[in-house]
Amino acid sequence: MNKYYDNASKEIKEYFKVLEPEFPEWLNEYINTKELLSQQYISVTCGTIYSDLFESKFFFSSLDHSVAVALIVWHFTHDKKQTLSGLFHDIATPAFKHCVDFLNGDYMTQESTEDLTTNIIKNSKEIMKLLERDNIDVSEIDNYHMYPIADNDTPKLSADRLEYSLSNALFTYELLDLDAIAEIYNDIEIEKNEKGEVELGFKTKKIARNFVKVTSRLSVIYREDRTRYSMQLIADILKRLSDENKITKEDLYKLKESDVISIIENSKYSKIFNIWKYAKKVKTSKEKPENVYYVHHGAKVRYIDPLFNGERMSKCCKIAKKYIDNNLAYDMNNYVYLDFNF
Repeated sequence: MNKYYDNASKEIKEYFKVLEPEFPEWLNEYINTKELLSQQYISVTCGTIYSDLFESKFFFSSLDHSVAVALIVWHFTHDKKQTLSGLFHDIATPAFKHCVDFLNGDYMTQESTEDLTTNIIKNSKEIMKLLERDNIDVSEIDNYHMYPIADNDTPKLSADRLEYSLSNALFTYELLDLDAIAEIYNDIEIEKNEKGEVELGFKTKKIARNFVKVTSRLSVIYREDRTRYSMQLIADILKRLSDENKITKEDLYKLKESDVISIIENSKYSKIFNIWKYAKKVKTSKEKPENVYYVHHGAKVRYIDPLFNGERMSKCCKIAKKYIDNNLAYDMNNYVYLDFNF
């Protein structure tokens, strides 16, 4: 039984069909392992979906993202090892996703959980049995950084960066509809970049420019005042609960987000959590605010400067360069707060 795919929503199945019209059946056995299925209870929004500060209502899970990345890799390479590296790249994701990076003080690179990937795969009897059957070594699939189509450095375009851009634009922030997603996706091909490396790129300048416009908007959303505040607040609540032995870091890898929220709502931090949950807008100040909990730091800059016929859009399109420059100029120096203190 294909537990995951059979239960996927109509919207997600339609999206997957754009990414790969012929769903690779061999992938289902890997998807339906305990470790990967646990990712379906974690939102890609790093917890922001639970607050009225954000417009997102669609629950797109960490597993949805991982399957979609695998479909993109498969679509462009038809290579099982590269595809599995994409499928497993977020298997070490805890509840509230990158909020745990904020908890670990890693809000600038947001990679603090990746080291667990190999251990989780090796400790899974189900996954190891499938890999042994398919004659695949763990070292060939536990680090998607090895495969430039699956992952590469910012601001290049990879399957991972492409996927979260498309799904966030489609489901989370409703910046594009499915037809627009299909137009973007179907214009992409494998190209050679300035270093002679393979990279996903665009065939049509106009479509590439639109992609830059949308992803530049998303890039700001990922690090704007409301986002940085929300992720740090969740991280700080979790840290306090951990210090009080109400929750452990290990719990964040075992519990559903809904379970962790129940723990928060049954704690002395429930009032603070609910103020954030029902807030419509954060407050900002250039001066340090008094007697309130505030956030005052930067965050990882996620942006994409894709190839068009082997050349960076910022080099060959003035409009695209302007989108990117405006995005990179976003000011993260504000003190951000709501009217409460711990």
